[in-house]
Amino acid sequence: MRNTEILVSGAGIAGAAVAYWLRAAGFTVTVVERAPAPRPGGQTVDLRGAGREVIIRMGLMDQARAAAVEQDGIAMVDAKGRVKGTMSADAFGGEGIISEIEILRGDLARVLYEATLPDTEYVFDDTITGLDQDDDGVTVMFEKAPSRRFGLVVGADGMHSVVRALAFGSEADCVRPLNLYNAWFTINEGMDLGGWYRMFNAPGGRVASARPGRLPGEVKAALAFRSPPLAYDRSDLGAQRDLVASRFAGVTGWEVPRLLRGMETAPDFFFEPMGQVHLDGWSRGRVALLGDAGYCPTPLTGLGTSLALVGAYVLAGELAATGDHRAAFARYDEIMRPYVTEAQKLPPGGASGFAPSSTLAIRMRAASMRWMTRWPMRPLIAKQFAKAGNITLPEYRRLAVR
Repeated sequence: MRNTEILVSGAGIAGAAVAYWLRAAGFTVTVVERAPAPRPGGQTVDLRGAGREVIIRMGLMDQARAAAVEQDGIAMVDAKGRVKGTMSADAFGGEGIISEIEILRGDLARVLYEATLPDTEYVFDDTITGLDQDDDGVTVMFEKAPSRRFGLVVGADGMHSVVRALAFGSEADCVRPLNLYNAWFTINEGMDLGGWYRMFNAPGGRVASARPGRLPGEVKAALAFRSPPLAYDRSDLGAQRDLVASRFAGVTGWEVPRLLRGMETAPDFFFEPMGQVHLDGWSRGRVALLGDAGYCPTPLTGLGTSLALVGAYVLAGELAATGDHRAAFARYDEIMRPYVTEAQKLPPGGASGFAPSSTLAIRMRAASMRWMTRWPMRPLIAKQFAKAGNITLPEYRRLAVR
């Protein structure tokens, strides 16, 4: 590689992690991010399996633990708030539905972002609008900044990746919808969750949940529902709120009315369909994809963060080891493909298991929660959770911890 300048699109977990490792390997890194600053808050993500090992190799585990959210586990509740099934955070060696280390997405991204400073250039409040590749590099066009040349471009910009759309094809050709929609938001309603992530299923494939945030009184809420593909304006938050409210009309059980009230004024309301990204390859010429942009597994698997962290480490490590982007991208795919394939396998029942339609199916879901830690279900469920560690991380000589 004659041009060792690399552009990363996206300053989230995947983008900041790959920037860290690329800088450790001696590359010059620029990160472009559509948001005006690092995105704070968000819902909790899991540090588990090989993803946890990557954080350890970065030397950032102490910072991650300091920012972690205290949660005792997950509890299924009925319309009256009665607990019908639980799984504690220490189940399956701390690698169960709620992992030993749960951290807000924005907090983990901040830990990674700060670890890249001051050696990484960040361009906030901008986005990529065009990519022109040739034998020596990529000319990148931006919405606001002048065009620039880079040796490589890495798309780490989420399921709705701009880089993927420009270099690989339309979202419709890359994303497989689960016919499941989710709204995430934060409220400060003084709900007494008792330290548990509480989840309520209503008939019709509707799910309401709330878990403790990091700050006192803060609650991270979600409202999800199953539906065939919906047409909606991704920029119209008011219409999205109305859509969610209409889907939960008439649901009065548990804390749903309180969550709907809080949703109306939540400043961080975020709504999107769940889907998986499936591609035959994660590179096109001098452009590569990372994390949700390349292989989003959906939140149902709990493995998106592990895939992003491991993918960032492997991509940077292979680029450092070979010095030839074509060979590095091929090795990146070879190493990550089995891990991604297993991680994208949904838990038993998939979307219908998470959001059952009938009252009987809801009762069966609560019963299965009670049996997950017992024989004969325990070995089967343990295999699902073990996927986070189903990869042997390579040792890259040039990726030494700073």
